[in-house]
Amino acid sequence: MQAYATRNERLSIGGHTYRLRVLSDKQQFSDSNGHRACMGLSATQWGLFGQLWPSERLLAQAMHRFTVDGKRILELGCGIGLACLVLKRRGADIVASDAHPLAESFLAYNAALNALPAVDYHRLQWDAPQPSIGHFDVIIASDVLYEPVQALLLAEIVKRHAYPSAEVVITDPGHSHSQHFSQLLAEQRFQLNEERCPMDDRDVPPYRGHLLHYSRNREASCT
Repeated sequence: MQAYATRNERLSIGGHTYRLRVLSDKQQFSDSNGHRACMGLSATQWGLFGQLWPSERLLAQAMHRFTVDGKRILELGCGIGLACLVLKRRGADIVASDAHPLAESFLAYNAALNALPAVDYHRLQWDAPQPSIGHFDVIIASDVLYEPVQALLLAEIVKRHAYPSAEVVITDPGHSHSQHFSQLLAEQRFQLNEERCPMDDRDVPPYRGHLLHYSRNREASCT
């Protein structure tokens, strides 16, 4: 018997309606088997799973407009998988990843809920190199810079898995750690194009996040 309650949400991205299974609230998930401690996840990381956060919606909207032809894309911390579903609907070559033990099942369920093919998924802990997943033209993530260590870990992921010519797209609510991450990517010869972006849907007042688009060996452009 599952130790959590769920509900369904609907939202529109680019004129398409997406149905999503999410956790009923961020406080009710039980971890009686101690998965969080075994996987080295902080309490903050554990509690963030299973919700539809504004930065995730902003990333999904960016991916609806993003040029995907011929690009292999990796999402870090995919959560319930909204951005992956948008990319899958567009026919993109997308690989999802997360460290949370429920991410794979939620992603698979949500793909089926939207009549989409299964998304390739890898369980990926940022501090445990996994060379088997290969290299990518684009690495994306939403709201992943909420702890100081995340900037360093994310930069190392980029170093290991980005092609020499690559892009990194991060949506962020304005955490101070994004500046450190930008410095680390500058050391890898990435150039930053930052845009403060309003949401195009339901927030009142409107959510305004930061779209951080890093490019290496190609002209920087905002999605």
